Order: sequence, then C-alpha cells, then structure tokens
Amino acid sequence: MKILTLSIFCLSTLCFLSGCNTVEGLGEDLQKGSQAVKKAASSKKSSS
Repeated sequence: MKILTLSIFCLSTLCFLSGCNTVEGLGEDLQKGSQAVKKAASSKKSSS
C-alpha cells in the first residue's frame, strides 16, 4: 500500500511540475496540491 501511495504521489508531482510554465504557476499548483492533501486528511480523520 505504501508503494502505491508513493507511486501516485510521485506521478502527480511530475504532472504538476511539467504543467508549470512559470514560478507563479508552480506556486498555484503546490497550493492546489496542499489543499487536496488537507481535504483527504480531514475526510480520513472524520471517517475514523
């Protein structure tokens, strides 16, 4: 399970980085990624 999670994280990171044309775009992508992680964490916490 950890390998699958790490693989998904790495692939999504590569997609984010390849889609960024500027530093501003990178910042926006990182912000969206952190929001997704927060949302996933809060939904996992509330379901436990």
